[in-house]
Amino acid sequence: MTDTLPDRLSSNPNSPHYNEELLARDIGVRFKGVDKTNVEEYCVSEGWVRLTAGNAKDRFGNPMTVKLKGEVEPYFRQAE
Repeated sequence: MTDTLPDRLSSNPNSPHYNEELLARDIGVRFKGVDKTNVEEYCVSEGWVRLTAGNAKDRFGNPMTVKLKGEVEPYFRQAE
C-alpha cells in the first residue's frame, strides 16, 4: 500500500471512488485549513468536499450532503 492518497475518494460504498482499504487507514481531510470529520467525498484537483448535513436523509435513506468549494488537503491521521 502506498502513502499517496487519490485525487478523489468517497466513503459511500455505491460510489465508483470508494476504496475500503484506504478508508480503513483513517484518513483525515482539512478543508480551508480546518479539520473536518463529516466528509462524505472529496476531490483535490477540482477543490471541493461533500459534507453530510446533520442527520437529514433523502428519500432513499442516504445522508443529505452539501458540496463546498475551497482548498482540500487529505492526510493520514496515524503514521504507520
